[in-house]
Amino acid sequence: MATSLIFLTPLGALLAVGVLLPVAALFFVRRRARHVRGLIGLAEPPTYWLVVALAAVLAAGMFLGVAAAQPVIERTTTLRTRTDAEVFVVVDISRSMLARRRAGSPTRLERAKAVATALRSSLPSVPVGIASLTDRVLPHLFPSLDSEVFETTLDRSLGIEQPPPRSSLATSATKLDALATVRSQRFFAPTARKRLLIVLTDGETQPVGGANLSALFGRAPAIETVFVQFWAADERVYIRNVPEPQYRPDPSAHAVLEGLAESIGGSAYPERDVTAARENVRALLGSGPTVVRGEQAGRVPLAPYLAAAALAPLALLLRRRDR
Repeated sequence: MATSLIFLTPLGALLAVGVLLPVAALFFVRRRARHVRGLIGLAEPPTYWLVVALAAVLAAGMFLGVAAAQPVIERTTTLRTRTDAEVFVVVDISRSMLARRRAGSPTRLERAKAVATALRSSLPSVPVGIASLTDRVLPHLFPSLDSEVFETTLDRSLGIEQPPPRSSLATSATKLDALATVRSQRFFAPTARKRLLIVLTDGETQPVGGANLSALFGRAPAIETVFVQFWAADERVYIRNVPEPQYRPDPSAHAVLEGLAESIGGSAYPERDVTAARENVRALLGSGPTVVRGEQAGRVPLAPYLAAAALAPLALLLRRRDR
């Protein structure tokens, strides 16, 4: 990362010349005051505060002049991308993901989206895509390096049962067996030798056939899978701040999710262990070849801070004037 200091309007620094006007005025006022004191026989005051006043005026002028030149710190970062790895974040959008501990607290889906964003930010050089899960898996964004597109897709495209499951009669709309679509529909690019699936779900699913998924995901190039479960026994689905009587958390969800993860050689983490899940994701992806995809420039403007700094010496002058 390269850092440099540049001035957007360097001629603005000429504003500092304006400080000569109050300095000149101070000089003439001082000379006139000396003349008056001599006429009436008053002693000369100490020169300490004159020096302080001059220093304050000069400092304020300097700060304002540099601020007018609009200095900015420019940081340029070389962006690189992995050529051998891709990740898909699959988010459960079934109705049970509306559950939360109490009315007004974040839903499972909201918490899952926050975790998805955090996981994405921890993989800056790896293309990451987004898919939704009910009784089918639908891609919303194929693996991309653009984190802004990722966050926009996550916020605007993923909602509870949007799209809805094919059947509205099933007790649970989630079907983790549908993850097989990731292999059969070729979600990953052929060049991706390291393929990782991060599934964010509450684990409340229709019966799962882990053997089928194991055979599909184990075929080279293998698809590694990390599950993060958003679930608590005291969570309910609230309608107008009233718990929905038809919904009760499935106590077998955690065991089912762990069993599925074990059968396909993956891993499952509760929500509280997101940090461990993130470390596992990094370990699974490891390192690999990269190519330069461009540069990203960021700017930090300094003018507001310099203008604010000019107020300090001016405040000192006003303080002296009040005495």
